[in-house]
Amino acid sequence: MIVLKTKRELALMREACRISAGALKAAGEAVEPGVTTYEIDRIAYNYIKKCGAEPNFLNLYGFPATACISINNEVIHGIPSKKRVLKAGDIVSIDLGAKIDGFNGDNAATFAVGDISPEAKRLCDTTRESLYEGIKAAVAGGRIGDIGAAVSSYCEARGYGVVRQFVGHGVGAKLHEDPSVPNFGTPGRGVRLLPGMTIAIEPMINQGTERVETLADGWTVVTLDGKLSAHFEHTIAITADGPQILTVL
Repeated sequence: MIVLKTKRELALMREACRISAGALKAAGEAVEPGVTTYEIDRIAYNYIKKCGAEPNFLNLYGFPATACISINNEVIHGIPSKKRVLKAGDIVSIDLGAKIDGFNGDNAATFAVGDISPEAKRLCDTTRESLYEGIKAAVAGGRIGDIGAAVSSYCEARGYGVVRQFVGHGVGAKLHEDPSVPNFGTPGRGVRLLPGMTIAIEPMINQGTERVETLADGWTVVTLDGKLSAHFEHTIAITADGPQILTVL
């Protein structure tokens, strides 16, 4: 069931999303060679708690951390660890969110660890831009398929694989709500976009094949061919005046 948010509920979501954005910024600023993914996770946790919110990923479906931190060929759901040390040339995707006053925020970005290769930078830049292409398509009266088509056409025209096994989603009182928001689709098809809908658009884009697999830990999703993957995400609101990004400071 899709829940349309009232003006008051949108205001509450803005605060949850603002905290989520701040936590992602703090985590991203800690990305540098020699830092462990555990240290980054603690920075995110402490930021969210300092704001009076709760890290909404922690213990969700049994996930053991505040943030999903995924390195290089890891697409999503990487588990932070004291043993995972970032190295110059890595790219690291951080996905996290916060809950406060009954509502959730959710966002993600991929960060460079020191100097990265031109190919890695191009992947990250393309994935980030595809997110904004998807957001531009998220207009009231349109369809979910418009968003996915905008993302996939942008990335596939540049030779990248668009992950299909994992998708974006509605966000609200629950972190994961209806509707599903795929990064592929057919324009004019799917759920109609209505004012009051709040959704997470999150392209997961691979340097090679779109095919992925989950490792034995039950969480970490990696590219099937071992090539790089990038991930960017914003929570947005559908409004009569166009899409509004909620996960901003």
